[in-house]
Amino acid sequence: MAKHEAAFVVGSELGLHARPAGRFVALAGQFQADIEVGRGDEWVDGRSILSLLSLAASRGTTLRIRAEGADAADALAALGALIEDPEEPAGPA
Repeated sequence: MAKHEAAFVVGSELGLHARPAGRFVALAGQFQADIEVGRGDEWVDGRSILSLLSLAASRGTTLRIRAEGADAADALAALGALIEDPEEPAGPA
């Protein structure tokens, strides 16, 4: 099974607050891959808005995304783009 991991910097001026976290969870739900998001040593479920909000990621915070599954590379690219620029529409190719 394909496994991918990469780091992305939160680009939103307000950080990863409720609206972009909701978009992240909705986008993550479009992929079959298992998705985790990490900050430092803490890792959370990428399909849980409350878990994402618990990371308290402000602008400039580096988050790591792990994706494992058949569409892991696509998930990583789309979710990473959303973290870096939440104003741009992101989705599966």
